[in-house]
Amino acid sequence: MKQKSTLMGLVAILSLTMALTPTLIDDASALKSTGNPLLKYGSATDNIVCGGILCSEVNTITVAEKTIRIEGLDVFYLEAGPSDAPTVLLLHGFPTSSHMFRNLVPELADEFHVIAPDMIGYGRSSMPTVDEFEYTFAHQTQIIEQFTEKLGLDQYTLYVMDYGGPIGFRLFENNPEKVQGFVIQNANAYDEGLEEFWDDWKVWWNDPTPENESKLHYLVAPETTKWQYQFGMRNPDAVDPSNWITDQAGLDRPGNVAIQLAMAFDYRTNIPLYPQWQESFREHQPPALIVWGANDYIFPASGAHQYERDLENVEKYLLDTGHFVLEEDLDFVAKQMREFVNSIQ
Repeated sequence: MKQKSTLMGLVAILSLTMALTPTLIDDASALKSTGNPLLKYGSATDNIVCGGILCSEVNTITVAEKTIRIEGLDVFYLEAGPSDAPTVLLLHGFPTSSHMFRNLVPELADEFHVIAPDMIGYGRSSMPTVDEFEYTFAHQTQIIEQFTEKLGLDQYTLYVMDYGGPIGFRLFENNPEKVQGFVIQNANAYDEGLEEFWDDWKVWWNDPTPENESKLHYLVAPETTKWQYQFGMRNPDAVDPSNWITDQAGLDRPGNVAIQLAMAFDYRTNIPLYPQWQESFREHQPPALIVWGANDYIFPASGAHQYERDLENVEKYLLDTGHFVLEEDLDFVAKQMREFVNSIQ
């Protein structure tokens, strides 16, 4: 029955299309240009409907895609919201890019100035080879620091996730007066947060042989990229596959595997800085909103609890989801961020 109805609908559409002769279309265009109603087929209206309400009543959000030159390289970033509103700077993790914030940026941009850059070697930023660029967390931090200076970001709330954590915490240590607060999502700053997932990494860091390195090659495999998005999720089959398809396309570019291994090996430089970052937390006491995927195997919840040792103003939520929290709990995170950012202004 449904197939028959569909067929009849197609016949009706074809019949209408055939009835709209070139003469009739020309007549309609002429009437429209003079402001007269289109009496020959329907009535003219400026009231376009968007999902059940008039589009004129919808506050549309424009997310700009921009690049800026730093150290001779293109840094790509998303930007939305009023430039004079409180700024939220979003720092992505591995193996993703500003793409992980594609839904959060417009969600917040009606009230805040939201910016999400791609690190060098990630997303749509430049990707020099490992011989042309020093792929370290310290260097990535320098790029982001120059990025904030060029954009004139004097104060901002930092959203840090995964690799974005060590970059954001370095940025805070260098410029504590600029960071109004942290939104921390599965980003580690404590020894307790490096559990079983990191065992092979630690072996490689302590004994950097080709054999030990080879144990980390799985990190760039398609099945691993997909696993990062699905493991620990309440409904893994509902996670948008554009995530791992986009990320894997970046990993599959010639030369990118070497970049990811360089960054993975340099992650070891973050651990000795944990005590310094913790001291900076204690000294400057930035407010923190923690929205942590409790089922994350990479950065388990044990890492989330430690921030309360050093920070006095912490609002913490352990969410029943995995590594990429925003894929399942975007609305909740956005709501908490609105309240948090407004409270620290």
